[in-house]
Amino acid sequence: MTRVILTLCYDGTDFHGWQIQSNAVTVQGELMTALKKIFGSPVPVAGCSRTDAGVHAKTFVCHADIPSPFPLERLPLALNALLPAGIAVQSAKAAPEGFHARFSCKGKTYCYRVYNARLRDPFQVHRAYFFPRPLDAERMHLAAQGYVGKHDFAAFAATGSVVEDTVRTIYGFSVERKGDLIEFKVTGNGFLYNMVRIMVGTLISREMGKLTLEIPEILKRGDRTLAGITVPPQGLYLERVYYTEID
Repeated sequence: MTRVILTLCYDGTDFHGWQIQSNAVTVQGELMTALKKIFGSPVPVAGCSRTDAGVHAKTFVCHADIPSPFPLERLPLALNALLPAGIAVQSAKAAPEGFHARFSCKGKTYCYRVYNARLRDPFQVHRAYFFPRPLDAERMHLAAQGYVGKHDFAAFAATGSVVEDTVRTIYGFSVERKGDLIEFKVTGNGFLYNMVRIMVGTLISREMGKLTLEIPEILKRGDRTLAGITVPPQGLYLERVYYTEID
């Protein structure tokens, strides 16, 4: 077996997330099907994280344990010829000793896009969250700085999530308007289930006057009911994955 690092990008619209499922089309499932066609036997694949149905990835890292030698410079082309149009392999390279796509990951950057205009744009339907009421990006950017640092993010995890440790470190959070699009970008060492979508939803809920507590106070209390809505998945993009071994 040879461990190979694959970097992909995908439009999550037609997929039920990353992780393989027996009754749904997933990115991991499609990739493993393509690898099996090339190598003639099942090829184990592990991803850097799990993305939900409808979530996109500009950069997604996984590793595959291929059973026989293959020219790595040709592997992306070979896979892309077999994969659906919504998935593209961007690169393939040999993994360093001990590399694991998930456990070697040191951090991620996510981007959430809101289409903030009075009228919807059909070309943004599966690419951004349409929100017609006016939003102040500068004010949300200032509020978002309350997320930065090492905190217990229990209030920003999906209800019913089972995880031993809810402490995470956020290195930066920016909110920027680009015409009718508002981009929320957050970088951290890890994220809880639905955490980014709840963080963005909380900023929007505060803008709408539905929340009175400041972000630090919500973090301190650790109560999910005090945070905002969970915004829809189609606006979320995994933008970058960080590894000391390969960066």
